[in-house]
Amino acid sequence: MARILVIEDDRTTATEIAAELAALGHTVIESHDGDEALERATQEHFDAITLDRMLPGLDGLNIVARLRERRVAAPVLMISALSDVDERIAGLRAGGDDYLVKPFAPGEMATRVEVLLRRAASSGRETMLTLGALRLDLIHRQVSIDGEVVKLLHMEFRLLEFLARHAGQVMSRRIIFEQVWGYYFDPSANLINVHIARLRSKLDRPGRASPITTVKGEGYRLDAI
Repeated sequence: MARILVIEDDRTTATEIAAELAALGHTVIESHDGDEALERATQEHFDAITLDRMLPGLDGLNIVARLRERRVAAPVLMISALSDVDERIAGLRAGGDDYLVKPFAPGEMATRVEVLLRRAASSGRETMLTLGALRLDLIHRQVSIDGEVVKLLHMEFRLLEFLARHAGQVMSRRIIFEQVWGYYFDPSANLINVHIARLRSKLDRPGRASPITTVKGEGYRLDAI
């Protein structure tokens, strides 16, 4: 069973989350302060983290961003009373893997954590994805082309990893949105376009065709460099 860190300043909510996860056999550690939580998450091993958005000390956005900077790869379920789309996007863009709005059903929370655990376990079976000169190190979350390291933000890496796992296939914007960002497709969202443009600016090389192809009306395809 997994070792899970619950970061939540409301002790009643923290106890409810911990009890639901412990009932599934997981080992749960609670932290009620942002600064302490960051220190524990950085220095100890956790298989998953639930993270309240609003905390004393460091808030949830700062915590998840710093975790990703320090290469802590544990999946993070962000939990918040802030429900608008911009807040969800901010949480995911900062490095969160999923976003749950308060009030929530404990069973849904536990299911989301288990989905993140399964996803992490599945990706953990591979350590490297290679497409010609493009290499993705899944352990250290690092990308290189011809041995040269390419610095990507957390969600840029997740998008590239998803496309790499389906290399040569055209993936629709709907599937990308739901699988990478973790919630239902919003046709008006510009998120995918922005991240595809950022990836191209970092992956494209002079004299070579871009590895990311836009297939009009269908989606995007990643090919070997």
